Amino acid sequence: MAKYDYLIVGAGLYGAVFAHEMTKRGKKCLVLEKRQAPGGNIRCEEREGIHVHLYGAHIFHTNNQEVWQFVQQFAEFNQYVNSPIANFRGELYNLPFNMNTFRAMWGIRTPAEAAAKIAEQRTEIKGEPQNLEEQAISLVGRDIYEKLIQGYTEKQWGRKCRDLPAFIIRRLPVRYIYDNNYFNARYQGIPIGGYNKIIEGLLNGIEVRLGVDYNAAKDEYAGLADKIVYTGALDAYFDYKLGRLEYRGLRFETERLEQENYQGVAVMNFTAAEVPYTRIIEHKHFEFGTQPVTYITKEYPQEWQPGQEAYYPINNQRNQELYAEYAEMASREKNLLLGGRLALYKYFDMDKIVELALAAVKREIGG
Repeated sequence: MAKYDYLIVGAGLYGAVFAHEMTKRGKKCLVLEKRQAPGGNIRCEEREGIHVHLYGAHIFHTNNQEVWQFVQQFAEFNQYVNSPIANFRGELYNLPFNMNTFRAMWGIRTPAEAAAKIAEQRTEIKGEPQNLEEQAISLVGRDIYEKLIQGYTEKQWGRKCRDLPAFIIRRLPVRYIYDNNYFNARYQGIPIGGYNKIIEGLLNGIEVRLGVDYNAAKDEYAGLADKIVYTGALDAYFDYKLGRLEYRGLRFETERLEQENYQGVAVMNFTAAEVPYTRIIEHKHFEFGTQPVTYITKEYPQEWQPGQEAYYPINNQRNQELYAEYAEMASREKNLLLGGRLALYKYFDMDKIVELALAAVKREIGG
């Protein structure tokens, strides 16, 4: 007889939400986590009162009131609004593209002037855009493309924009108002005290085993639970039987600086191709810190190698077809539930992960 109702592989946000909600409903859950600490990619580390985002900037934003109320059970959120700056060879531009951006780029003042300038430059592309470069120019014109999109995107993906598919940027946010709020979301903020508070609250009272690679220890855990909730890489679950899915990797370099304020903003993107990193995160600004020192993290995109942390799925035809084959294999395992960005091979914002986990719980209970 199974000892647990659910064996949950991965103590990231999806696994933690699912475990919490099922435990509330009287189900017995065991959570396995490959890393030595729970939290997945939203994990933080406190250094001198500053919560360092270990795996890149995470800003919670949502239009879903149920999700917003859910996360607020575990932490109070501050009023942080994401307003990143783009740095192109020392020229600074506000993001997303808005009237502040256009004023800095062209010296214009009115929405009509900005719209006319973009409309004029968009006409360069005739017919259906054939690649990312043409798609971007068709949306925002060449000036914005060359200064704020091209270098950043080519670093992010390790490919020339002309060699990337157009669908990667089907839309680009363009606002003809003076508004630097990056997310068009009703609710937004950073948990006061860091994201670890949320994970700890979710997993409170639940059995969690750290440093366990489930795929390497399947025999040990076979039959231990009625159902498996798997949030790891799906190709790894099937021992790469059909081949490996591909990802884009990241490398983080964090420095402690003996100064109170390094760049004056939490997120600064570096859009010139010759700068090897895509952005610098100054962590203290997420929580309006006033510490005498600061911590910054430079983010370097890199080619991904098996065994490294997988960040962004390579969303091309080959990988989508391969994932579909693995998903078909998974669908034949009746006690297996998939959740999270790795198992679903898709990038998700945090609110969507919470939403998906809550929906999965409702389906299970309803069933």
